[in-house]
Amino acid sequence: MSKIPDNVRYSHTHEWVRCEGDIATIGITDHAQSELGDITYLDLPEVGRVLQRDERFGEIESVKAVSELFSPVSGEVIEVNAGAVDATEVINEDPYGNGWMVRVRLQDPSELDTLMSAEEYARLIAGDGGH
Repeated sequence: MSKIPDNVRYSHTHEWVRCEGDIATIGITDHAQSELGDITYLDLPEVGRVLQRDERFGEIESVKAVSELFSPVSGEVIEVNAGAVDATEVINEDPYGNGWMVRVRLQDPSELDTLMSAEEYARLIAGDGGH
């Protein structure tokens, strides 16, 4: 069963967001990494890029598939997890911790209200036969 922490918000495309002030940390969910299998490659945006909500910001590859990554919120990329790019297995091992992908400075904190709670996300993946 997938881990679904209740201290983050979730997108329909299986990204998560954890906010501290106006800084949002973004990664993929435990469910997403489990569906992908062993992650072999990660392509992330450069620091300074401004992302719009639902915009493609990168790509993740695994032994099973290639998937696009979509930003659940709008903001400027202020940090990229180079450790996850260099050692992609951290995403499989710790998707909500050391496997985070980017940090952005939020442009519109009200966008967080459009994301799912842990309970809502659990219902989404319970009805999701894989994505």
